[in-house]
Amino acid sequence: MAHSEVLLLKPVESLGGEGDQVRVRAGYARNYLLPRQLAAPLTQANRKHVDALKKRRAGREAAELTGAQELAGRLGKVALAFAVKTGDGGKMFGAITAADLHAKITEAGITLDKRKVHLAAPVKTLGKHEVKIKLHADVSVELSFDVVSENPIVEPAAEAKADEPHITEKKSARHAPKKDGAEPAA
Repeated sequence: MAHSEVLLLKPVESLGGEGDQVRVRAGYARNYLLPRQLAAPLTQANRKHVDALKKRRAGREAAELTGAQELAGRLGKVALAFAVKTGDGGKMFGAITAADLHAKITEAGITLDKRKVHLAAPVKTLGKHEVKIKLHADVSVELSFDVVSENPIVEPAAEAKADEPHITEKKSARHAPKKDGAEPAA
C-alpha cells in the first residue's frame, strides 16, 4: 500500500493537530485531506510553515484551556434542582438524562456543548447526584444536582394495610381430604 507524508493545516480527529507531520494512506490524503484543505503535501517549502502552524496551535490551545478553566469556575457556582413527578413510595416517573442536565445548565445562563455532559446512566432515584462535565482534556468538573418530588410522598405499605380487606379461604368439599375411602359428594 502506498503512503504519503502530509502536513496538517487544521486539527483532524484521531490524526493530529495543525503543524503535525503525519503518514497516511495515499488515497486518504488525495481524496479527503487535500481537497478539504486540511493538509498539504510535505515539501521543503511547506516545512517552513511548520513553525507558524505550531505557534498558532499553541495559542489556540492556551485560549481553550483558559476558557475551560473560566467555565469550570462558573459551573462550580451553579446549583441545579429537578422537581419530578413521583408515584407511590417516591418512585419517579421517567428519568433525568444528560439532555435534561444540559437544558438546565443552559437555563442557568451557561453555554455548553451537550456532548461535554457525561452522565453514566439516567438518574431514576430521588436525592443528591453528581455528573461529570469534561470541558477540556485537562479540565473537568463534578457538578452536583438534586432530584426532588413535586408531590408529597405517601408510603405504600401504610396505605395498603388500611385498605386491605380480610380474606377468608373456603375449602370446597371436592378438594377435601378423603376420610374412610368415600368419594366426596359432587
